[in-house]
Amino acid sequence: MTTSVDARSRTDRFLVFVERVGNKLPEPFTLFLILFGVIALASTGMALAGVTVQMPGSDEVVEVKGLFTAEGMTWLTENLGENFLGFPPLVTVLPILMAVGVAEKSGLLGAAVRYAFGSAPRWALAYAVGFVGVMGSIMSDTAFIIIPPLAAMVFRAAGRHPVAGLLGGFAAAGAGYSTNILVTSLDALFAGITSSVAQILPDPGAPVNPLSNWFFNAVSSIALALLAGFLIDRVLEPRIRRQGVPTEQVVEDGEDPLADATAATTTDERRGLRNALLVALGVAAVMAAAVLVPASPWRNEDGAFLPESPLLSSIVFIVFTMFLVPAIVYGRAVGTVRRIEDVPIMFGQALKDMIGFVVLAFVLGQFIALFNWSGVGQWIAVSGASALESIGLTGYGAILGFLVVASLLNLFIISGSALWTLMAAVFVPMFALIGYEPAFVQAAFRVGDSATQIITPLNPYMIVLLAYLRRWEPSAGLGTVMARLLPFTVCFWLVWAAILTVFFVLDLPVGPGNGIFLSSAG
Repeated sequence: MTTSVDARSRTDRFLVFVERVGNKLPEPFTLFLILFGVIALASTGMALAGVTVQMPGSDEVVEVKGLFTAEGMTWLTENLGENFLGFPPLVTVLPILMAVGVAEKSGLLGAAVRYAFGSAPRWALAYAVGFVGVMGSIMSDTAFIIIPPLAAMVFRAAGRHPVAGLLGGFAAAGAGYSTNILVTSLDALFAGITSSVAQILPDPGAPVNPLSNWFFNAVSSIALALLAGFLIDRVLEPRIRRQGVPTEQVVEDGEDPLADATAATTTDERRGLRNALLVALGVAAVMAAAVLVPASPWRNEDGAFLPESPLLSSIVFIVFTMFLVPAIVYGRAVGTVRRIEDVPIMFGQALKDMIGFVVLAFVLGQFIALFNWSGVGQWIAVSGASALESIGLTGYGAILGFLVVASLLNLFIISGSALWTLMAAVFVPMFALIGYEPAFVQAAFRVGDSATQIITPLNPYMIVLLAYLRRWEPSAGLGTVMARLLPFTVCFWLVWAAILTVFFVLDLPVGPGNGIFLSSAG
């Protein structure tokens, strides 16, 4: 008993420490504004000291340039707008977000989620929640709001414990957030950041696009969905029942906020889903026919698609079309899209929802641009790679260390774009210099970026989850949520890292044309 109390006390102290440290961090915009200032000062000092750097594989010796010099200040004033608008993620993320926005605003994504829940038999509900939760990243952060209460509702309707559905849905959506069978806006975001920092390398490796982690993502998402279902079914729900958590909501005014909610789909919605699926298959068939013919203009000069081709450069268009066209067809069937003017309105609503990211992209773009222009990024990469080589840490141990660092930082910086911008600027060039493809480093980051975000008190959606949980357990706190979600974090991290290890050991491509090792590294 004493051991249990002591363990709980240590856990509570750790969680309090995480919350205290995290609350002292500024929000992402301010954080990167501070980091911009740090790089500006460091670059100026290094420039005055005459620091130079030579990238391996290049004969050119680069002098570090300082921001607070005549050259640096004119560079900033001339390129402020270009640094922002030229931030690569904007080029790929915004078009995809517009199309996904139509799929969401038309009701297509919500209906698909409810259909998946409503059509699952009782024994398979946990696995349906796991699958929908992991795939929920297609809806971006909306998944944290929609999936948990829906999962609780269908669990209750099936005679299973609703709290298991609630917490399981949140765990699957959060711990598996960075992976998906489908290409999402997150893939475009990560790819843009990776490309922007890889360009400083003499050998940047294969081009990174939204499909560059697709093979790794497909395997990971299926494995994690099954794992989430297993944990909900065999660990979470039995534990909740043993703890005596009520199956009926405890609401003081006697009302049940989910009483009128339903996972059932209407006849119009089912017809819309069927039409959308048929149209999606038709569009895919047309695209396949266009690119598979021998003389297709989407092939490269060798008549192939890898490692580079117009087809791979058209991924944003393909994803945009595969979301937009079925969404319009669905909207026409259910009445959410009555005229063509409704589509640009939905475009605008989708972009409005992402205005926070666009604002953040302004300072992220300045940070990345200064990091690359000044030469500080190259100097850190070369110095870091040399340090790793000097201690013999250039094998898979370095990658595992990277995973651990990403997981720990994710406790404090839960914004995936902010965290990857910070880590990619340092680790993509550093690992490239010891032989790893940027796309593989990006794949490794996904493991650390997701697994721990469901146990950090800095996740704002945890407060929303806690509000739902208190309908059954009025005395529940953040510690209650974290303790029940910790098995998901540990198991997801271990299984996901194991999948990455298999790809590494077998030297499997993580995506079309993207391998583990740079070709120049053998």
